[in-house]
Amino acid sequence: GAKAQQKRERGKNEAKPAKSQLKQNEMAKTIICSVCRSTFLCTVQKNELVVHAENKHSKAFVDCFQGYVEPPPKKTK
Repeated sequence: GAKAQQKRERGKNEAKPAKSQLKQNEMAKTIICSVCRSTFLCTVQKNELVVHAENKHSKAFVDCFQGYVEPPPKKTK
């Protein structure tokens, strides 16, 4: 009926374009391995970077990530 048609038309007019997270994810990749130039999200845990350095390159963490700065601990309520 007419009500269903009105709802369909209203839905078309109010349709918002889908927002992609891909650009934000690419911008957040701020940690770079100096050996293989692999990028990591800024939220990655230090132990994951240590595993990458040891398993992928058989090197110490500081050899692969010289400029790494540990993020401050999260505040808990």
